[in-house]
Amino acid sequence: MVLVPAQKPYCIDRWEAVVVDKKSGRRFSPYYSPLPKSARSIRDIWQKKRLEVGDATARAMPLPPLPEWQLSDDTIPMAVSLPGQTPQGYLSGKVARMVCENAGKRLCSPSEWVHACRGVANRPFPYGDTYQQGACNIFRFTHPAGALHDDVTTGHLDPRLNQVKDKQGLLLRPTGETKTCASQWGNDAVYDMVGNLDEWVEDEKGMFLGGFFSRSKKDGCASVVKNHPNEYWDYSLGVRCCRAMQEQ
Repeated sequence: MVLVPAQKPYCIDRWEAVVVDKKSGRRFSPYYSPLPKSARSIRDIWQKKRLEVGDATARAMPLPPLPEWQLSDDTIPMAVSLPGQTPQGYLSGKVARMVCENAGKRLCSPSEWVHACRGVANRPFPYGDTYQQGACNIFRFTHPAGALHDDVTTGHLDPRLNQVKDKQGLLLRPTGETKTCASQWGNDAVYDMVGNLDEWVEDEKGMFLGGFFSRSKKDGCASVVKNHPNEYWDYSLGVRCCRAMQEQ
């Protein structure tokens, strides 16, 4: 985690969360919900539905594997912050809170998240004062649902969405791969706070920040979505956790 100086100092995950089983350490597939019932249901639905939408190339794209152990009710999903990994999408606000708490952490407050995103120089973007296309993994010109379904508005639980590529490579990049998207704190930095995945924060009505790779926004650390409740989830939603200094 990265220490963020503030009136009440706190730590924030350096990279977007991946999810592991707390007991075994095994990595959950980042392309499905960590909840067994939800994962099984979505896999079964899209085994059939993928053959009914999109062009021939899209229909031929298989679902990512779903490990059988992940369907056990005995697992304890826990957030872990690691570099060079596919971050966990398909998180609801409630599940995001749970995986942080299972790690001994919590969801960041909106103000904590924005403060960390702006860095020690208090800039509107992790890298500076003005928007630069490509500096963070946002405003990609390909939408994965458009590529797979010919419709950007539907099918947002398709497990294949975060495996879609364009001419620049994967739409969803491994954690920390976009080196220019770094919110600096002294000799340390927090990566991908803008773009890659939207990130849930603590809000009773539901809120996520930062934008995801295909969101057409240029407002950097101020990017906010408030129109989905904490029960909502889709491919574009991840998390990073916070912890107050006294919680360590």
